[in-house]
Amino acid sequence: MSIHPASVAHEFAAAFNSRNADAVDTVYEPSGLFVPEPGRTVTGAARRAANQRFLDLGLPIDVRPRHVYEHDGIALLIVDWTIGDVHGTATDVARRGEDGRWRYVIDNPFGTA
Repeated sequence: MSIHPASVAHEFAAAFNSRNADAVDTVYEPSGLFVPEPGRTVTGAARRAANQRFLDLGLPIDVRPRHVYEHDGIALLIVDWTIGDVHGTATDVARRGEDGRWRYVIDNPFGTA
């Protein structure tokens, strides 16, 4: 039985709110792409460093999946999020792994920009 694709957003929030960069990084596939600002993409160690800058704000994140569309182990998630006074709507792509766990392939927190 697989976990619902929206679980990836909630898992990300839990890791983010623990302020543990290693835990945040496990929410991504190894080659997963992060968009820390519109027009710029990072992977690997640069992805971890970009997420660390958000963690360094010291504020919790709140996520609210608005739409989740899943087909054949791939999911598109539209997620409203808030960090302090900053908010946005993410457009994310996740894939279900062989272990049934969903991980980000593309995490685009400013997906409507």
